[in-house]
Amino acid sequence: TDGLRVTIRTEPEWLTFDNLFLRDSCTCPKCLHPSTQQKLFATTDIPYDVTPKDVKIHEDGSVEVEWIKDINCEPWNNEPHRSIYSREWMNRYSKQKTRRAGHNDPARKLWNRGKMEKNVSFIDYEDYMKDEDKLWEAVLALSQYGLVFLKNCPKDEKAIEGMVERIGELKNTFYGHTWNVKSIKDSKNIAYTSLNLGHHMDLLYFESPPGLQFLHSLQNTTTGGSSIFADSFLAAEKVRIDSPSLFRSLCKFPVTYHYENDGHHYHYSRPVVVEDPYSEKFPRSISHVNWAPPFQAHFEGDVGMSESGAWREWVTAAKQFAGYIDEEDAQFELRLEEGMCAIFFNRRILHSRRAFDPASGDRWLKGAYVDIDAFYSKYRVLGER
Repeated sequence: TDGLRVTIRTEPEWLTFDNLFLRDSCTCPKCLHPSTQQKLFATTDIPYDVTPKDVKIHEDGSVEVEWIKDINCEPWNNEPHRSIYSREWMNRYSKQKTRRAGHNDPARKLWNRGKMEKNVSFIDYEDYMKDEDKLWEAVLALSQYGLVFLKNCPKDEKAIEGMVERIGELKNTFYGHTWNVKSIKDSKNIAYTSLNLGHHMDLLYFESPPGLQFLHSLQNTTTGGSSIFADSFLAAEKVRIDSPSLFRSLCKFPVTYHYENDGHHYHYSRPVVVEDPYSEKFPRSISHVNWAPPFQAHFEGDVGMSESGAWREWVTAAKQFAGYIDEEDAQFELRLEEGMCAIFFNRRILHSRRAFDPASGDRWLKGAYVDIDAFYSKYRVLGER
């Protein structure tokens, strides 16, 4: 130890830890409550000069550290405090690259139409509802591709609630816990018309838009109205490769979204592309994309009144991004037949709908949302099995 760090010899390498970090990571019953699994002290309680007095390496590779100058209050100050760290823990937390690995999704798989046609998952409703392996298949596909379909779902408008709750809790919004997508006269939302509905994501006028969207087809006998999906991450990466300066514009320039209708007024600004600020990859991983032209408000940033050029640069970048989305090869199109349910990442997968003839039949989709935190909780629990 050099007073600030301790270096431990483990085969085949030496592992170095900051004393404060190592002490903060203790999981003994005094430091981590056995049943709640929550910390019983704050990082700021640890003295800055906390120091290992003794370090022992056990036969199983774990390391035991006895501390001096430890937390100066009960129950830590009545006897020497000892912490034990497993070999697995030390290997993981000694490296910046592996520190976050166990709590984040696997490498996403970018897709175009050809790739999605080869890899699309259609999972039977009964299997999804009753088989944990099939549920994991759906969750893994969502994590990688952002899109999965259920088939043979019951013609019951309440069925979507069970589908959602296999992954997480229903997200309540001003549309309700669930909502209907039908053509309605004098609709308050363009989705509730028979018009062509362009590529978009839902509720970007919220501070925290939903992470997952479910669309269960209960009736679909109309002419037209097929559903189209596209991978916004692929389009964003194409902009990054072809025009790095335009990609930076997509990451910085604010776009305002709003919903002001029917007694509601929601309003929020955000850039098109958001990178993961803690990503260890280069270039940084994309966290999510924001794209919903039908729900844009007037821009509130620098829209050409100064000499910065930011506004025109953003328009050029947005045109390039939209051009990639609109390429025929970028779009996976299908008809959501009765009994099908589409599940997709609302912050990655763009969805749209072709116009349909409401006089030719009936079209009724039931929708619901789940927060992204609930999804990743399910992903981690199933992945640890």
